[in-house]
Amino acid sequence: MPRIQGTLTIFAAASLTAAFNQMKAAIEGANPGSKVDINYAGSPTLRTQLAQGAKADLFASADTPNMDGATSDGSIVGQPSIFAHNKLAVVVPASNAKVVTLQDLAKPGVKFVIEQPAVPAGNYSRQSLTKMSADPAFGADFSTKVLANVVSQETDVKAVLSRIQLGEADAGMLYVSDIAGATPGAVKSIAIPDQFNLIADYPIAVVKGAPNATGAQAFITYLLAPSGGQAILQKSGLVPVTS
Repeated sequence: MPRIQGTLTIFAAASLTAAFNQMKAAIEGANPGSKVDINYAGSPTLRTQLAQGAKADLFASADTPNMDGATSDGSIVGQPSIFAHNKLAVVVPASNAKVVTLQDLAKPGVKFVIEQPAVPAGNYSRQSLTKMSADPAFGADFSTKVLANVVSQETDVKAVLSRIQLGEADAGMLYVSDIAGATPGAVKSIAIPDQFNLIADYPIAVVKGAPNATGAQAFITYLLAPSGGQAILQKSGLVPVTS
């Protein structure tokens, strides 16, 4: 367990909520008087906040483009470290029978929710639909039909999951790890085969001018430790980078 003193502020992609909340509890429990503040949101939102001068110690993104953007903005220092991977899945309400297969997403009348294109999961989801459209089992117009069913474009994966859990839509696309953090019994998932899926890389880096740079480095070390953060990430549905 890392020795962290004072307050550590982390800007983290919404899909990391379950895993990072566990790490927060463990770190605070092992370091009396310490505090881990985590701001969860879509990666582009976090990147914008940092560029506008928001104070933080660490930025954990759900993709490399937003981390690259933060580097270009001058918001971070040092070399980012890839600490996890993630894959996409389709999520449906547990009581919903409209969407049973991936092909059902294109049926007329299906209410589909997806993240905005700038959000990593939204970008990957659209790429996944394009891959499916190249397969005769789906048809060349599959992606067009599915996107025509979109009733809402959300700012992060948590918002997509919330709409599904509330029964406001028939299906959505997000990360496997997000489904692991859903209310028990509220949703079901439909796997997306690897040939249609995309692997999301999650990088983390220290923010320029970090008030607690020492704590930030200690957190990264813990995050990359097989028996530390990596074990928690795996339990939360993400794919660790070390074993």
